[in-house]
Amino acid sequence: MATEALVSFAVERIGDMLIQEAIFLKGVRGQVDRLHRDLRAMLCFLEEADKKQEEDGRVRNWVSEIREAVYDAEDVIEMFILNAEALRRTCFLKRAFKKFMNYNKVGKKIAAIQLGLQDISNRREALEIQNIGGEGTSRSAQMLQDLRRSTPHAEEHVVVGMEREADKLVNQLIGGDQRRRVISLVGMGGIGKTTLAKKVYNHTKVLQHFPDCRVWACVSQDCRPRDVYSQLIKQVCTSTKKQVEMADKLLEHELGDFLREHLKEKRYLIVLDDVWSCADWDCLAKVSSNDPDSLGNVFPDGGNGCRILLTTRYKEVALQADARTIPYEMQLLSKQESWDLFRRKAFLDHVDDERYPPDLEQLGREMVDRCNGLPLAIVVVGGLLSRNMSPIEWRKVRNNIGTAYLAKEGQMGVMAVLNLSYIDLPSYLKPCFLHLSLFPEDYVISAKKLLLLWIAEGFVLEKDTAEVYLNDLINRNLIQVVEVSNNARVVKCRVHDLVRELAIGKAKEQNFFGTHDIADPLSPSTSTSKCRRQSIFSDIERYASIEHSTPYLRSLLFFKLGGRTCRISQLNFIGKYFKVLRVLDLEGLEVESLPSIVGNLIHLRYLGLRHTGLKLLPDSIGNLRSLQTLDTNNLEQVPNVIWKIQNMRHLYMEGQKNDIPLQIDTLENLRVLSGITFKQWIQNNSSKLTCLEKLKLEGRCELVQGVELSKSIAKLCGLKSLHLKTSC
Repeated sequence: MATEALVSFAVERIGDMLIQEAIFLKGVRGQVDRLHRDLRAMLCFLEEADKKQEEDGRVRNWVSEIREAVYDAEDVIEMFILNAEALRRTCFLKRAFKKFMNYNKVGKKIAAIQLGLQDISNRREALEIQNIGGEGTSRSAQMLQDLRRSTPHAEEHVVVGMEREADKLVNQLIGGDQRRRVISLVGMGGIGKTTLAKKVYNHTKVLQHFPDCRVWACVSQDCRPRDVYSQLIKQVCTSTKKQVEMADKLLEHELGDFLREHLKEKRYLIVLDDVWSCADWDCLAKVSSNDPDSLGNVFPDGGNGCRILLTTRYKEVALQADARTIPYEMQLLSKQESWDLFRRKAFLDHVDDERYPPDLEQLGREMVDRCNGLPLAIVVVGGLLSRNMSPIEWRKVRNNIGTAYLAKEGQMGVMAVLNLSYIDLPSYLKPCFLHLSLFPEDYVISAKKLLLLWIAEGFVLEKDTAEVYLNDLINRNLIQVVEVSNNARVVKCRVHDLVRELAIGKAKEQNFFGTHDIADPLSPSTSTSKCRRQSIFSDIERYASIEHSTPYLRSLLFFKLGGRTCRISQLNFIGKYFKVLRVLDLEGLEVESLPSIVGNLIHLRYLGLRHTGLKLLPDSIGNLRSLQTLDTNNLEQVPNVIWKIQNMRHLYMEGQKNDIPLQIDTLENLRVLSGITFKQWIQNNSSKLTCLEKLKLEGRCELVQGVELSKSIAKLCGLKSLHLKTSC
């Protein structure tokens, strides 16, 4: 499972600290070094244990104990470094006394961890866990090399068995009476409702029939009408920045009225994807509970053929939305349709000629039969097998898809199939998959941001390798592509809700995060002192105002959902409670100011401040010596302290208002520099930026600066991408 990789990352982190923080660890270096060796020795047994823990609860507990011991070691060392850094700013006598106490305290903690490790090691033989040496590492390296040979791609979704259904739906959308109708697709999760809705939504006849107003919104289990209205408004009308700010201040019912006004004169097609309950529909459409036949006041009926296409798991929701229109109930695929879908996913090299190894075809047909015609299960199994044409491996998968787990109804069977795909993941991919559990349901994820977060977490070292990991998860059908660039690189992606449920379940097993999409972020599950990651989706001001008991939190992600402005007036709590934080993402929240205490987060690697409305950064940001990524925009000016952050790799600062001097030529590890002005750039010695691969310059460029600019860019031997954005 993911434990091997997570523990490996933590052990490597301790090794890195021995090198990078030598000055702070001087007094306890010997103890930390011995602890590091003990932990590395335990790694040799973890892959074997990972294989066994699926079936053996004793092994699962043993693995969990190792993970907690490694986390404890990491916590002790990082807190020691933090305290040592703070002591540098105190007087000599006080510093000497506290240093002695600090050494004594950390020494005792390390001794206790080593004692625990010895006990864990003594129980290994009883569990029959063998030392497998470096085999796992070399195999992972080989798999990574194989992946590097493949090219990133966003495969067009394979749609099988839906042609007739699509034609029927298209006719319902563009034909029939002129009243506003709600046409519903009903079926269990993973049966292809959204896939069919997309096929119809993009159909040529539909495009021609609804040329002016064709919009799509994801509703999800946690229905927030304001979010849905905001999604629709952004597509219905082109708003100025001032209008967007005004809309942010509107109450929910006012936002609904605003949407109605813009829909009133149009013949519209609205897709509401994934509506979970009658109450959700009523709330969205503002249907009066006293008048169930009311057409509602948000989606007007202009008598001109308006249509709403709704996807839901429940027939009663469809009938509540429109009792006069018969819902379309999705059917499971036939045996032939199931096989057609499977072969397109599993036999990538033989899709057209239909020549398959006879033994694999037989095994494939047996597995397809056990998927009971459910498209998601078939797609996941096909993607799982496409990477390995060995009959032995296919038999293993066939034997693991037990009919007892593949019920004809409900989600139990799908989750069993998805779990096979998780088990098959190489250890280095599992933490990346678990990380997807931190994002909200139906959330469109920026691929660039996802890769940078993986790097900051320590799951991967380089962005190119992270992109390989992303494409591998896409190829395994565990991540869906939303948007690709002109050169076929993934720009945006998302996770199917059932795959997300699997990630959440596995993440909980691994103690990977502490809280998740909770309406009340202050529920008991969020207060564990062992919590490593938290993602907050609601009640953000309240979260900021309480006392926290998660001192070893490493990642804190805030998500702004929908149109309402989210403000955090006071961020001091972050520096006060989360002192060893590595990832802090505030993107999209309205932040009044960033307090100087943030400069104390010396372990911080990722700071996301894009679209926060911040105008200034404190000078203390120069103290963030571990920072690898700073992602911000539209600042009045960037403080001239960035040169101190020697580990900086990715610096995004587009839209600076003031063109003041900014030294960056000390950042020898810098890979990406985006948003520096022409004037700032030519004041630096570009020959020192030997690692720079991507450069974006913006602002005014005087003619006299052109020659200097050309010469400076010519010195960048490793540059792969150059973007010049000039203004008058």
